[in-house]
Amino acid sequence: MTAIKQLFRPYLYKLLTMSLSASNSKKKRTSLKKRLEEIIPDITGQYTNIKFDGVKGFRSMKTRSLHTFQMSFLIKSIKDIFGQQKRSLNIVDIGDSSGNHLIYLNSLAKDQNLEIRSISVNLDKQAVDKISKKGLEAICCRAEEVHKRIPGLEVDLFMSFEMVEHLLDPASFMRSMAKNSNSNHMVITVPYVKNSRVGLHHLRAGDKNRKVYAEECHIFELSPEDWNLLFEFSGWKVVICERFTQYPKWHILSWTKFLWRKFDFDGFYGVLLEKDTAVSDNYMDWPEE
Repeated sequence: MTAIKQLFRPYLYKLLTMSLSASNSKKKRTSLKKRLEEIIPDITGQYTNIKFDGVKGFRSMKTRSLHTFQMSFLIKSIKDIFGQQKRSLNIVDIGDSSGNHLIYLNSLAKDQNLEIRSISVNLDKQAVDKISKKGLEAICCRAEEVHKRIPGLEVDLFMSFEMVEHLLDPASFMRSMAKNSNSNHMVITVPYVKNSRVGLHHLRAGDKNRKVYAEECHIFELSPEDWNLLFEFSGWKVVICERFTQYPKWHILSWTKFLWRKFDFDGFYGVLLEKDTAVSDNYMDWPEE
């Protein structure tokens, strides 16, 4: 059976790569994807513990497609919040593993005469060192403690890409950000699954003895509807949202959604959140804030 899987693996990944390409085209993000490739030609250092291995081209296409969705949604969110009112922004990226998104943003912002001051946050010292070597400001701490590490900094926007699903307690994190940060907005993206589930995929695969790090371990993978409930419960309301599927809709490759659901996710889900603690304050047993 293993030999058969290895035989068909290249064909599977070639098909999934084609699916991603078609999805980008349908969403009219091909030109932005090319622009991001020009800004950072090599993204193989995106992660610390996840390597760009496997079938050539698939991991790169998957990561590039995700970056394109994230930057498209981030730019849309910044325009929605600030319009042309502000020419400089303080942005904190929580869970930044490489600095790539902030390099993208700084380059794209120059086209709009917008100045960005950024701080990256990660609990992985290797990631922080990697970001610092690129000339970006970075601090090493847990996401849950970020408000303690940058007290007094006026943050215009927090952003966090594919991070909250790695947290042991995402509700307490979101509540802490609502009560203790001075920013009114967050942009978050998470994996998009149709039905909520516990992640822990290494355990599902029977790999119980391997040491795993937060970067590679999803705790909760929720549906968009359940994420929205958790955000509201934790002190945030959804202003705008968007779903990116890794398969094109209404296309000859639409059926590949069943392959994505089997081997990965439907896609990714992005939200622009605005602080609103009216519902959250009705819960009487939050940890000390």
